[in-house]
Amino acid sequence: MTFTDQNIHDLIASGQPVVIDFWATWCGPCRMMAPVVEELAKEYEGRVAVGKYNIEEENDLTAKYRIMSIPTVLFFKNGEQVPSLRLAGAQPKATLEERINQLLAL
Repeated sequence: MTFTDQNIHDLIASGQPVVIDFWATWCGPCRMMAPVVEELAKEYEGRVAVGKYNIEEENDLTAKYRIMSIPTVLFFKNGEQVPSLRLAGAQPKATLEERINQLLAL
């Protein structure tokens, strides 16, 4: 799923669990994580909205959540960010799955 400034605000406000991968086309670690994010989006479809937010094309969330390095992954539930789950840097699938499961357990 591709998140944009037009769709992400309503999605977060809906209260459903949301996982956002902040990335850019020039970022090598971001490109390495792309297949993992796509797999997780399929595996958690219907339970968690998992997608990518291109910081080169979108900027509302980049400033709001102080994204200083990419990839950064943020987790939201009930319309609020869950800061304790935030991840920075390339992550293995197991780490992302663990955080998504923690998000679902909240």
